Amino acid sequence: MSSAEYPNDPDSLLDLEEEGQEDLGEEVQKTNSELEKLRRQLEDIEKQKVRLEELKRRQDELESGRNEMADKLTRSLVVVQRETEEAQKRLETLNTIHNSFTQHLRYIESLNPKVWGALEMPKELSKALSAVEEARSDYHKAQPKISIDEPGESPSAGGYDDEYGFGEDRGFSYWLKNGAAFTLPLWVLGLLALLVWIVSLLSVN
Repeated sequence: MSSAEYPNDPDSLLDLEEEGQEDLGEEVQKTNSELEKLRRQLEDIEKQKVRLEELKRRQDELESGRNEMADKLTRSLVVVQRETEEAQKRLETLNTIHNSFTQHLRYIESLNPKVWGALEMPKELSKALSAVEEARSDYHKAQPKISIDEPGESPSAGGYDDEYGFGEDRGFSYWLKNGAAFTLPLWVLGLLALLVWIVSLLSVN
């Protein structure tokens, strides 16, 4: 081998060593740059992962909430519809009762035995007593529908049973007192009409 292939000059060997060191330094720097780039990419990927997980969680929350509220609203609409129909029926019943009570009250307030003549007194008196009795009957029948029920009581049990005698057994004194209370207005009206009739007869004579 010739000396040209392996130079024996010490300066040339130093230059080769410095060149090698520079190349390694560049490789190290290049490697560090690549690592930094990979680290930033990894951070970006982690951030993207967090965003996707949050979106997935919110999507699941939306789906769960949507299904829950759709089910609740559907069932509630059925209840609201039923309550609305019952409320409309109750309103119709109350309107009917209101009209009935209004008619009874107007007729009863219009009664004036003083203007009845002696001849028409019996007929008008019977008519008035029938009207009062009809008003009383409608009043008692309507009470279970317009009264606020007490806890544990039903309108049929507390109203119609007592009204028509299907409640608890009552003694004679109870029925005597209640009968007197029920018929007292009739007796007062009858006596008043009789008194007016007698006065009219006396005035004629």
